[in-house]
Amino acid sequence: MVNDRSLRTTLSAFVRTAFNRTSVRLAGAGVAAAVVAGGVVVPAVAHSGPAGSTGAAATASAGESRDSAASRSTERKPVEVAKKKVVKAPTAKQLHPRKITEPQARFRPTAEQIRNAKAIVKAGQQMKLPPRAWVIAVATACQESTLKNLGHLGAANDHDSQGLFQQRPSSGWGSPKQITNPNYASKAFYSALVKVPGWSKLPLTQAAQEVQVSAYPNHYAKWEKLAGDLVLSTYGVGPYAKQAAAVR
Repeated sequence: MVNDRSLRTTLSAFVRTAFNRTSVRLAGAGVAAAVVAGGVVVPAVAHSGPAGSTGAAATASAGESRDSAASRSTERKPVEVAKKKVVKAPTAKQLHPRKITEPQARFRPTAEQIRNAKAIVKAGQQMKLPPRAWVIAVATACQESTLKNLGHLGAANDHDSQGLFQQRPSSGWGSPKQITNPNYASKAFYSALVKVPGWSKLPLTQAAQEVQVSAYPNHYAKWEKLAGDLVLSTYGVGPYAKQAAAVR
């Protein structure tokens, strides 16, 4: 009968031999080994020591190759820079197709007046109308209200006229709330202007009078040059460009 002590010694030697051989094979593959209960050898977590350096180096090399390829790909593609669209200001011919012969008047516009001039121009742009229409509209508002959005002035009011163009609710231009809205009032003016035959070729004062039916039909002409400068100011050009840039 085999001695128990001798048997344990023999089994222990066998396990150590098997463990050492397995460890060598696993270490060559970059894997650590561990012994669990019962003498079973199982792989542990991979390590980054000398035995696993070959696998780590291969991984690093692959990563560097990808980075290099990505770098070359980026270098081949030029960076596209978005170009800002340049909007040209209207020409003198577009603003004033006819020679200005009447004496001109002028006032130094306030922020309120420039803001209203901008609103008139914007409404014309929204309606896809040419610069000449904007000049006629701004000149008309200069004469009617000096570019001020006037409400009802009580006893001093001219009938029921209100707003930039002094339009009258009783004449069908809209409600007081509508005609004191610069965008609405401007578009109402433009809608009437484009119905005038040949409006773009008429003298400014005649085109404006066809719409306004004023008691002073020739007074619109004196504001044409100022109106043109105010239109240009919305493009950052002319004597009122800096003022217009500061008005939102």
